[in-house]
Amino acid sequence: MQHDHEHYHRPENEVSFWKTPGGITLIVFLVIGGYFLIREHAAHIGDNWIWLIVLLCPAMHLFMHGGHGGHDGHNNKDEEDK
Repeated sequence: MQHDHEHYHRPENEVSFWKTPGGITLIVFLVIGGYFLIREHAAHIGDNWIWLIVLLCPAMHLFMHGGHGGHDGHNNKDEEDK
């Protein structure tokens, strides 16, 4: 089975957003905000951390399937006829 991945590749001269000054600034603010969020809510997280892991599973399933085209990308009838 051959996949067409050309539309996923970035041109060679285009820099990823996360490597730009704005992206690095966003990462720093997210890390600082995450630290204070965890610090302020440590008592709640400590008691209920297992539920956060359980909720992470469906969230990853919903958001990470967009990267490979979803479920219907695997059953292409045009490729089966070849």
